[in-house]
This record gives sequence, structure tokens and C-alpha cells, in this order.
Amino acid sequence: MKQILYRLFEHQYLYRDEARTLLQNIAEGKYNEAQVASLVTVFLMRSISVEELGGFRDALLDLSRPVDLAEYPFIDVVGTGGDGKNTFNISTAACFVLAGAGYYVVKHGNFGATSVSGASNVMEQHGVAFTTDPDVLRRSMDASRMAYLHAPLFNPALKAVAPVRKSLAVRSFFNILGPLVNPAKPKYQLLGVYNLPLARLYTYAYQESGIRFGVVHSLDGYDEISLTGEFKVSMPERDKIYTPEMLHLPRVRESDLYGGDTPADAARIFDAVFDNTATEAQRNCVLINAAFAIQVICPDKKIDACLAEAAESLAAGKAQQALKRFLEVNKAE
Repeated sequence: MKQILYRLFEHQYLYRDEARTLLQNIAEGKYNEAQVASLVTVFLMRSISVEELGGFRDALLDLSRPVDLAEYPFIDVVGTGGDGKNTFNISTAACFVLAGAGYYVVKHGNFGATSVSGASNVMEQHGVAFTTDPDVLRRSMDASRMAYLHAPLFNPALKAVAPVRKSLAVRSFFNILGPLVNPAKPKYQLLGVYNLPLARLYTYAYQESGIRFGVVHSLDGYDEISLTGEFKVSMPERDKIYTPEMLHLPRVRESDLYGGDTPADAARIFDAVFDNTATEAQRNCVLINAAFAIQVICPDKKIDACLAEAAESLAAGKAQQALKRFLEVNKAE
């Protein structure tokens, strides 16, 4: 590790195989926390290369616990985290809107490292028992069209670095890796990123992987479509910058999306979305993220039609029913 750190301190880049071996060694506990923290710090000071990202991804997928849900043509909706905005669980809520609209979803998530409530926090608040049991995951898909994969159970390398990530409480290249290492290997993915260089990096990575993708970034720094201003959407066919007004939606304030001070606060906002007691701003942000996820799956659909489909899932109670059925299968005994 010492020699690798010296190279990185001198602004050198790792080859793909080197990055792969490095992360395998981290997963095996060959480095101490100070060394791992130093590595994380390097990648805060300079961008990660496509080769490095590919090597890290290879290692995590090699080490991950396999899960076969290939019979379901599913999407994953996820943000990198690390935007410092502490929003409520917008992408997780969008997943249940999608499930209510009839689309299969396999969400790969974790506890919040740089925010109060990650996807696993809100799941835990609802009494979800995280599992690797393929029979439970399939029952969940059949009952609700939604399954949840708690990243540390499937990715031992992520579990190995969890204490360092939590102690540093800053975004790291593990935020970047998380969305790329869903062990069920989604056919579709909508990903939110916190800056434009990262959007370009992911676009290259997705083109290599063959995943049908959409990468979204709000230009004021959100790793999702926030409706606080302009946002960019990148898909295989096009890149386009939108404003909320182009979609006939009002702009929202940053405070409208605040996730609270505790996971319990975030869970209450999450539930309000499905109980139809959320604010218009909260509801619209969930719907627009779900709408672009639908367009990833169905690229021929206009975004207005996708938004109407998402809105109907929520308004008709289909999303809430999907959540209810999901919890019936996944709640701890």
C-alpha cells in the first residue's frame, strides 16, 4: 500500500488490474484504517479515472455475493450520495412509485455515509429485515415488484470500509462505486450524480457495461432531479438540459427537500409521500425521478407521458400498495 500511496500522491494513475487488486486487498483486511483513509483522501483530491473505476468495479463484483433475478427485467434507481444536501429518500420513494406503475425494481443501497438517512436507514425504520435469501427476494418481487439488496450483505469490501467512511463523513470513491456494483446486475439504471465530470465518467462506464442508463444531475449540485433549478439528463441517445418549467412543474426551494435530523424524520417524510400528505415539492421530486426512470426503460415514451404514469401510480394508491406488500414480505419476524 505504501508504494501505491506514494504513486497516487505524485498524481499517477492506477492500471485497471492494479485497482482491482488494491480493492481486493482492502476487502481482505490487508490494510489498516489509516491507510484506507489516506486512499480515500487521494481520490477526494483528484478525479478517479475510467481505468481505476473499472478495476474497482471488477473487484467488487468478483467479491460480491451473487443473486440471480434475471427473470425480472428490473431497474435500479440510485444516487451516488455525497452532495451534502441531506434530502429525504427521494430515489427510494421513486422505486415504489415505479413498482406501483408495474415496473420491476431491485434497489441496491446502504446506510447513509454522508447524509442522515440512506436507503437502508429508511428500510430499517420500517422494520425491514435485510436478506440474501433468493427465495425471499423472489417472493418480494412477485408480491410487490420490488426487492432490496443491503449492500454490506452482498459486498464485503463495502462492509470492510464502512467504519472509515462513517468516521470521515465525506464523499469518497465508494460513493461512486456503489451504483455500479448491484450484484443482481440490472438491465436498466437511473443514476443521480453530484457533478458534471462524474456524469461523464459514468456515461463511459455504462457504455462499456451495456446497461441501459440514464444519468441525472441538478446543476446546483444535487445527485438527483431536485427541481430547484436546471438539471441535465444523459441517456444513450441524447444529453439534454431541462428546467422545471419545461415539464410544467414549479421550482422548489432547497428547504423543501430537507430530510430532517434523524432517520426517523426522513422516514416520516417518506411515508407522507405515499399517504398523500407530503408537500407538492416533495411529491413532485419523487415523481419526476420516477418519470425519467420510466423513460430509461421505455425510451420511446415522451417524458410527459412518463410523468403522468408515475403520478397515477401515486394518486391511485398503487405505489402505497406496492410498499405495503413489500413490507409484508420483508418485515422482521
